[in-house]
This record gives sequence, C-alpha cells and structure tokens, in this order.
Amino acid sequence: MTIDTPAAIDRLLRFLSVEGITGEEAAIGKEIATALKEVGVPAAAIRYDDANTRIPAPTQTGNLIVDLPGTTDAPRILFMTHMDTVPLCAGAKPKRAENRIVNENPKAALGGDNRTGCAALVTLAAELIRQNLPHPPITMFFTVREESGLFGAKHVQPAELGGPKFGFNIDGRSASEITIGAIGADRWEVEIFGKASHAGVHPEKGISASMVASLALADVFANGWFGKVEKNGKQGTSNVGSFGDAAGKSAGNATNVVTDYVLIRGESRSHDAKFVRDITAAYKLAFEAAAKKVKDHKDKPAKVKFTSRLDYVPFRLPDDAAVVKRAVAVAKSMKLKPSTKVTNGGLDANWMVKHGIPTITFGAGQNEIHTVNEFVDLKDYEAGCRLALALATME
Repeated sequence: MTIDTPAAIDRLLRFLSVEGITGEEAAIGKEIATALKEVGVPAAAIRYDDANTRIPAPTQTGNLIVDLPGTTDAPRILFMTHMDTVPLCAGAKPKRAENRIVNENPKAALGGDNRTGCAALVTLAAELIRQNLPHPPITMFFTVREESGLFGAKHVQPAELGGPKFGFNIDGRSASEITIGAIGADRWEVEIFGKASHAGVHPEKGISASMVASLALADVFANGWFGKVEKNGKQGTSNVGSFGDAAGKSAGNATNVVTDYVLIRGESRSHDAKFVRDITAAYKLAFEAAAKKVKDHKDKPAKVKFTSRLDYVPFRLPDDAAVVKRAVAVAKSMKLKPSTKVTNGGLDANWMVKHGIPTITFGAGQNEIHTVNEFVDLKDYEAGCRLALALATME
C-alpha cells in the first residue's frame, strides 16, 4: 500500500497545531471535518452525534461520525480514534525534526495521542478517494473525552455507527502491536462528613474527617487492597488519586480546627470484571467501618457517602476472531512482524466490544505520551496510515 506521505505528514502537523483538550474538542472536530471535505468527502457524509448530552461532564461537542459508502458488497467496517488530548497538551507547538515531530514548547505535551489517529483516518479517506480503491462501506468514528474516561465511546448510540462487522481503533505507538484485550476499571469517590470544633479547646466535640480517611486507607493498605492487588488467584490494581475538599483544595484549612469534610477519589482495575467490583467494595467497607470509629463526645460518628461508576469493562478477543485474523494477516503482508497483546490501560475499544463491535487497536507513531518529552515517530506514523489503508481494502 502506498500513500502520499508528505501530505499525510502535513495533515498531522496541521492537526497537532489545533488545541483540543478533553471536553474541548469543537475546534479539532471542525478542522477534521474541513480536512475531510478538502480530500473529497461530501459534507452530507459528515455529522456529529449527541453523546455530549449524556456525558456527565461539560463537553463542547458530540462524536464526529463519517459515513463512506462502499464500492463492494462486503460488510461495513469501522475505523476509529479519539479527538481529545490530555490537558498537558495545551499550548503545544509542533515542528518537524528529521524523522520525528517534536514540540517547541518545553512545558507542554505534544498531542500525538491522538492527533496521529485523527490524521491517519483522514489520510485513509484521502487515499481511498485519490486512488479510487475498492472498499466496503466504512464508518469513521472520532470520539470525544477518551482521555477523561472513554466517555464518547461509552455514550454513543451503537445504531449511529451503522452496524459494522468489526472495528479498528488507531491509538498507540506501533502498527505491528495489535491490542486484542484491555483491562476494566471502576472510578470511585467518597465524601467524609465530620464536625468542626476548636482543636485546642474542645477537640472532643469534633469529628475528624481526616482521621476517618486515614484509618480507612490504613486498613485498605494493611489488607492488601492498595496498589498491586492479588487475592485468591485474581489480580488487579487500585489507586487513591485526589485527597482534599470539594473544590480541589486542602482538606481542612487550619491546624486548630478539626477537619469536617474530606473528598477522596480513586480507581480500581482488573482484567476480571467481578474482581474490579471486589476491589471497589473493599474500599467502601473500609470507609464505612472507619466512620463508625471516629465519634464526638456525644458518641455521634462520622458519616460517609461512597459512590462508584463503571469506567469500562475488560475484554479479550480470541486469537481466531475475524478482526484479529484480518489485522495479523494484513500486517504480515506488509512485513510488519505483528504481535498481539493485552494492555493494562483502557481503550475506546473496550466500549466498542461492549457495544457488540469486535475491535482491535494498533498504533501510528505515538511516543512518550502524556509527558513533555512526547514525540511522533514518522516512520511508525506512515506504517499506521498504510496499515489502515490495507485493512480497508483487503478482499
């Protein structure tokens, strides 16, 4: 498969220059739509869904969906990627440096995760049209808020995607690394309600939310539910993220006041869907037990409100799944030496599989993502573009 490599690289530089952190994808969506029309995709084939109206966080726009009519009678297939970047990418200034694209802003990440996927999909459309290549009906799916919880993929109405037989998600480093499974995760938060009092005059009249938090987390740690978790042959991980007040500031505001409120957020992960819930349940029980131990002089205990939500479900496609065999066969035909793997991170593919669309993921040049050292390897980017084109046109 050949592509117009200079045009593909120019396209990537163009998209990297457009800011679009998670939840603020309107500008990059508009730029992608413009680029698609420039390469010959009819405006009528480009649309947004209303997933943003169901996402529980402010989101500028819905997912961008593109319908390319097929030139063959083969079943519809899906190509997807995400439009958003992590907040660290705000202010990125991309430039080419030989076989890489790097960032001139030393305080920002580049945004190759996932502008590489966006550019690869527009390149796919461009080459199908430019070379007049035969292909089945194709749905292109550019999601929002992947970086903050896979929300665009989670909240899409599956019927909007046209019933594809299987899908290909572009998100990662190498085209030869084919991800066929991924971990599942919960996100949880706990509000701890204590009672303020003067810590020097009447500490016994207070109920320390900080102490409840400390006792609960000490219990979680002592019983092996924090960090790498191994119980009865099952494995997973957990983490405590933010620890403060509702505004993200310090829990408590003075040493002479008993802390009356703490908000803690964390996560649980495992490749076993039930074990994810077990880990989350262990945190809930620990906070509830700790709240009963911390009381005021009238024997009134603290209160806790623990809530959790399913972030994404784990999946693993079998090696003989049609989408896996297709990806491996095409990669081999391109001399890419493909390998399959399961990842401990979440992907939009998690939700595609849940929606009934078997989906694998491959990369297109991302390196050192979510850091100020991020760069795009242009050889890997080109390989990802060529693999997408080959997957779309395989008979």
